[in-house]
Amino acid sequence: MLVLQAGFRRYAARPIFSEDNRRSTKHKLERFVQPGRQVVATVYAPAMYAPCPLLAFLPDGEAPPCHIGALLSVDADRIILKRILLTGAPFRCHKKKASVRWMFFSPDDVRWFKPVELHTKFGRKGHIRSSLGTHGYMKCYFDGTMQQHDTVCMSLYKRAFPKWSGPFSYECE
Repeated sequence: MLVLQAGFRRYAARPIFSEDNRRSTKHKLERFVQPGRQVVATVYAPAMYAPCPLLAFLPDGEAPPCHIGALLSVDADRIILKRILLTGAPFRCHKKKASVRWMFFSPDDVRWFKPVELHTKFGRKGHIRSSLGTHGYMKCYFDGTMQQHDTVCMSLYKRAFPKWSGPFSYECE
């Protein structure tokens, strides 16, 4: 929870942070604000127009501002994506083929995620061929020789929204 001072308005909000990438329409969610990096904070707030100075305070109100910036724009179409990584372990490898376990636990899940591309920690790209048995094992095919100690990964993306913090009022002392 942060207290935001935007121009003459002061309200409490729960922002989510994303990368500052103006060339793309999709932006990666940042779990933590790194020192020295520019990030964009997204909140539900009253409509305001840029350029508007912005100060962010911790809720105790006695410390100096923890973030300083300016209002970027009011854009409801800004897409913030959260990346989720599913991992599995190959238990049988033969050249470019591998049988993978521990990524899914039912054959229905394997069939659902069949169109999604796989990658490994060592840089191989691949895809799911078919389900193997009833426990979520799967046959996969890769672009190069697969190794037994590699890890198979699948990246999934989900749209993230800021948390609603209630009515826009904050008691000023």
